[in-house]
Amino acid sequence: MTNVAEHVSEDTAVEKAAPRRRAGALAETGHPVVRPPAAAHLSDEQVAELSRELDAIRDEVLGRRGQHDADYIRRVIKAQRALEFGGRAALLFGRNKVAWVAGTTMLSFAKILENMELGHNILHGQWDWMRDPDIHSTTWDWDFVTPTRSWQHTHNDLHHRWTNVVGKDRDVGYNLLRMDDDQPWKPFNLGNPVYNAVLAPLFEWGIALYDLEIPEYKEGLKSKEAMTRDLQALGRKAAKQFSKDYLATPLVAMLSGSGRQALIGTLTANAVRNVWAHAVIFCGHFPAGTDTFTEEMVDGETRGDWYVRQMIGSANISGSKFMHLMTGNLSHQIEHHLFPDLPSNRYHEIAPKVREICDRYGLPYTTGPLLKQVGSAWAKVFRLALPDRTKPAT
Repeated sequence: MTNVAEHVSEDTAVEKAAPRRRAGALAETGHPVVRPPAAAHLSDEQVAELSRELDAIRDEVLGRRGQHDADYIRRVIKAQRALEFGGRAALLFGRNKVAWVAGTTMLSFAKILENMELGHNILHGQWDWMRDPDIHSTTWDWDFVTPTRSWQHTHNDLHHRWTNVVGKDRDVGYNLLRMDDDQPWKPFNLGNPVYNAVLAPLFEWGIALYDLEIPEYKEGLKSKEAMTRDLQALGRKAAKQFSKDYLATPLVAMLSGSGRQALIGTLTANAVRNVWAHAVIFCGHFPAGTDTFTEEMVDGETRGDWYVRQMIGSANISGSKFMHLMTGNLSHQIEHHLFPDLPSNRYHEIAPKVREICDRYGLPYTTGPLLKQVGSAWAKVFRLALPDRTKPAT
């Protein structure tokens, strides 16, 4: 999948039908109508030079990409499948407490690996260069209830293009939460913490509903035919996931009298994966230090300005190599948003270079330990549940 900063394709017909929406192509020269406050000190020449430096980092990785990277992703796939097989096998004897704990733990780790390091990154096209039909963005069917094509549209095409632009990037709150001061407060927002607490263990279902683009359908920006098609795709995917987790494994486990335990184990593994994915995503987009943007700040945006927006609109998580693996290297969210199609195992190599560029150009590079970032994101959830003191409620 092409780097969205290098080439952003024309948006969908839905996007074209919306008022005041641009085609999506980045400007060759110039600057946005208004630069974000964190980047207001930069001149056009500085932004252009920053762009050239980041392009050079990307080109260097592409030049070294090869067998080492292919071996890495195949090892992760092998480990993930071994964990899933072992977890499901242990749950067949879930009446034994040790077997249940071992099975649920292995299955939880397998689902996290598949969702974060495999599914998310493969569907970004990070491994398409291998030309392996089994590890390709057009063929990978991830262990997540939302259909891959729907997710690629809302995530790859829209979120990564309009990152944190209020009114264009609906990932800012997922049509449910108030996550920015520029989103008008309504009494419904008082439930922000409750909605988020419910969303976490059900995250895959929340994303599946979000990917249906129900607001766009209600606004007439999505056709009835497209909605019907997406609902059918969701129904098929949900049936497949339900059958695998809540029918097949428990039914086989019934032979040893462990059907109920196997069902609880798979439910627990999915909840653990959902809570973890929710935490990682929120740490990458909503902690203190991440910026949001108005449409004026992207109108006339160049490639360099797009790079700047990705850096100041994202946040990293510091931690161990194991933690980075289990986050799908989305702990390097800044680097991922700069280069969404580079192999994820390369993000840790380029992170110091990106940070040095941020420091040199006077741009924030937001990072912190997991618990700090989670706490910061949740603090925002609670704060924005209340009306602004200086803004009237609508």
